[in-house]
Amino acid sequence: MSSTNLSPNSLREAFGHFPAGVIAIAAEVAGTRVGLAASTFVPVSLDPPLVSFCVQNTSETWPKLQGAPVLGISVLGESHDVAVRTLAAKTGDRFAGLETVSSLAGAVFVQGTAVWLESAIEQLVPAGDHTIVILRINDITVHDDVPPIVFHRSTFRRLGS
Repeated sequence: MSSTNLSPNSLREAFGHFPAGVIAIAAEVAGTRVGLAASTFVPVSLDPPLVSFCVQNTSETWPKLQGAPVLGISVLGESHDVAVRTLAAKTGDRFAGLETVSSLAGAVFVQGTAVWLESAIEQLVPAGDHTIVILRINDITVHDDVPPIVFHRSTFRRLGS
């Protein structure tokens, strides 16, 4: 066992040892698709149906999404390794190469993903350099045949069969 200082780099490396799924959070804002990717998705409650993710306070995309009446959460599949990088990019079309579907309320979902959750912001919790976003689920669609992508140690991986 080794010990190290609690620097952002050492913490990022340590946190990277915990495998996580990856989601896209997206909505139509003023007629334009806006979205981002996150690997901090957590189911919170069954009753009421709540989930959460964390977003950096420095995000320039989150303020645009935060005002949307509904958000689409897409649990990305193993075929989305390139798409995750595109969704996380600081510039350019974050939906390049992705097929999306929009709900009547304006939630945007990525085609070919494992789960779609139409949700609305329930609560925002300040947490250091991030905000914990708690969402209430309004509708759910599950695509059983889509294996998830996993983010582990800064690499996208597939689950073994």
